[in-house]
Amino acid sequence: MSQSPETQLAAFRASIDNLDAILLHTLAERFKVTQAVGRLKAEYDMLPADKAREARQIARLQALAKDSALDPEFAEKFLNFIVAEVIRHHEKIRDDQ
Repeated sequence: MSQSPETQLAAFRASIDNLDAILLHTLAERFKVTQAVGRLKAEYDMLPADKAREARQIARLQALAKDSALDPEFAEKFLNFIVAEVIRHHEKIRDDQ
């Protein structure tokens, strides 16, 4: 006997909930590392943003997105969102020192 649509939907939603938790925990770990980068940049008076690295990262993530059947434009928007938050953190760290 196959599962009912409601049971299938509940299983899909449980998977989505687990993946959302993984994404948030991964982002939290990423921000811990970028906070350390921000402290290092502030200590050595380095600029909060690195446009050349950002461009390389965008290209790398677009390629990964293509390999994963994900829209490369979405990957770029996602990274830009994260980078903007990281730069905001770096600027705050610099200003607080």
